[in-house]
Amino acid sequence: MEALSPMHLLIILLIVVLLFGGKKIPEMMRGLGEGMRSFKEGMQGQPPAQSNPPPQNPPATPEKK
Repeated sequence: MEALSPMHLLIILLIVVLLFGGKKIPEMMRGLGEGMRSFKEGMQGQPPAQSNPPPQNPPATPEKK
C-alpha cells in the first residue's frame, strides 16, 4: 500500500471542508484537542480537568406521611 501523497491529503481536506463547513472545523479540532489532553492525563494517573464541574444534587430526604 502506498503512502498518501500531498494530492491525496488535499482531496481529503477538501472533502472534510465540504462536509462539515469552515465554521465547524475549529470546534471539532478543539474538541479533539480536549479529548487528547484528557486521555494523556488519564494515562498519567491524573484525574481529567473539568471546565464545568457537574452540578451537586442535594441528598434525597424520605417523605413522612
